Amino acid sequence: MLRRHTLTAALLGFACTLPAFAQTAEIKREGVVREEIGNRISENIPAIPQDLIDRLNRYQNTRGAGVAGWTKNGCLLISTRFAETSQAHRICQPLGMREQLTFYPEPLGGISPAPATAAQDGFVFSKDKGGDEFSQLYWFDNANRNVTLLTDGKRTQNSGGLFSRDGTLLAYRSTARNGTDTDVWVRDIATGQAKPVLTAGGSWRAMDFSPDGKKLLVMKGVSAAESYPGEVDLGTGALTMFSVDGGKAAFGNFAYAHDGKSVYFVSDEPLDGVAQEFQTLRHHDPASGKLTVISAKIPWDVAGFNVSDDGKHLAYVTNEDGISRLRVLSLPSHREITLPTLPIGVFGSGAFSPDGTRLALTLNSATSPSDVFVIDLAKTTLTRWTQSEVGGLDASKFIAPTLVRYPTFDTVDGKRRTIPAFYYRPANVPAGRKLPVVINIHGGPEGQSLPTFNPTAQFMANELGVAMLVPNVRGSTGYGKTYLSLDNAEKREDSVKDIGALLDWIAQQPELDASRVGVVGGSYGGYMVLASLVHYSDRIRAGIDVVGISHFGTFLKNTESYRRDLRRVEYGDERDPKMADIFERISPLNNAGKIKAKLFVAQGKNDPRVPWTEAEQIVKAVRANGQPVWYLLYTDEGHGFRKKSNNDYFGAASILFWEQNLLNE
Repeated sequence: MLRRHTLTAALLGFACTLPAFAQTAEIKREGVVREEIGNRISENIPAIPQDLIDRLNRYQNTRGAGVAGWTKNGCLLISTRFAETSQAHRICQPLGMREQLTFYPEPLGGISPAPATAAQDGFVFSKDKGGDEFSQLYWFDNANRNVTLLTDGKRTQNSGGLFSRDGTLLAYRSTARNGTDTDVWVRDIATGQAKPVLTAGGSWRAMDFSPDGKKLLVMKGVSAAESYPGEVDLGTGALTMFSVDGGKAAFGNFAYAHDGKSVYFVSDEPLDGVAQEFQTLRHHDPASGKLTVISAKIPWDVAGFNVSDDGKHLAYVTNEDGISRLRVLSLPSHREITLPTLPIGVFGSGAFSPDGTRLALTLNSATSPSDVFVIDLAKTTLTRWTQSEVGGLDASKFIAPTLVRYPTFDTVDGKRRTIPAFYYRPANVPAGRKLPVVINIHGGPEGQSLPTFNPTAQFMANELGVAMLVPNVRGSTGYGKTYLSLDNAEKREDSVKDIGALLDWIAQQPELDASRVGVVGGSYGGYMVLASLVHYSDRIRAGIDVVGISHFGTFLKNTESYRRDLRRVEYGDERDPKMADIFERISPLNNAGKIKAKLFVAQGKNDPRVPWTEAEQIVKAVRANGQPVWYLLYTDEGHGFRKKSNNDYFGAASILFWEQNLLNE
């Protein structure tokens, strides 16, 4: 299944006790107290009190598990963390022992098990260094437990490992040819020879092998609203692009049906000449020309689908106002089959068993971290396979958010547009007490905040009595293509106005304290934090910017070349003088003098998306105006904090920041 939300790891929650450090260097200059401890550099961050560390400990020791696929012998490969980073594990029965297979200081990326029909037994995984996202692909052999590097090991990005049905071929995407374009490569497993099969320029990925392994479905991505599907003949190398109704559309999954001729796909192409807001699941038979829109009656995006190897079932997930809904169809009739009752929440990755009789799912809810469940399709039963720890906490006391909608500045059909937000409200609030509020803004901007398990929100609600509001401002996915485009290019600050409207809504709620509001966000959400402080410092006390953009012009100049054109589509092209002028006008760096609220900036030095220079320049600019800034930099992290001890320190420092700058009356 496909997950569409994008929050940095540093914001998703806390991850352990703070480590003991071997060396410390403290430097005081120009009013800045700088401390260097191992891979951590911090400036003006006070010592973390031991009692705060103790209070956070259990929340920082929650963990989750996600399914990667099935092994030949009916076990499940899962990803979970038992030390610093998430690694590959194997589990062979419900709630059975989890056997850890990989032991790296860096977390694993995608994990793709070889098909049950393959001659080899093992899986492919990706791994980078220090969060630089120049991932390499590796083969883990189950027979001898050896690991083999499959890609060039250089400063290239390799991901998306996809096996052919018989396991003889492995397709993946790589920037190895020129460092900028993402090509599709295919590796012959028996000979070890790999070659690019698609070098058309741009950002491509492999979607599915035909059942006979002779053709490959591919997709060129331009933006969240624009992509182009095609098919590569692996014998001749010929690329055939499929027609796109309306000329431009967004596509999700694309896969061959069991017959190898027709295809299933997700798209928002027009239907009978009528524009579509949402991405629907469709089946197309080229021989007859028949197009069947399977999810036509569901007014929400299809987030992803899987087809069983035996071709008898298709499972798909819809994103309905942030809540996942699973449906399984019998093929080829497309008749929906009965499923057991599933928990309300968000469904992540999923995989059919090799014989097609079972479906493994990753399930997550606001009050429970991700865990793996298995549906027996014939018996209509749901069985839990993993039960992740919640730090010894009483899960019954976790807060489930409510979905609210607040009016913003513009109108739709004569009525005020509303913005959806998830509202975490502490329980048992004494009458007359007003709650301080933290607004948590997602990144992307083509992302969506979902009601998933967030130990940070739980700690703040249960231990600090702080409410959290998680809005999906304009530009978020999940609410239709029109909503997605409302913040593009010159309309960038309209999303910031949505935060201003949320501040208005907070002021109207009798239980919320409009004089004590903070804002936090990562990546694009970090930009939103800075922009909100520029426009609303008189209404926001403090903000935490994690790996955020401080100037779109310098960001586009310095982001890695393989991402630059993709980001220009969303933000605008800095080479266009008109757009460059807009960037100069709206960028927080050029408006740093307006930031009067307290600021905490956190960054990974190896970040290939938002370079660390974005953090350095905003810290320097705000300090130049006499405003104190907390600054945290990790030299072994990239776009967010994926190592537990790093994330723990950041989490503790964040709570201390809120205590000192938000919770005081």
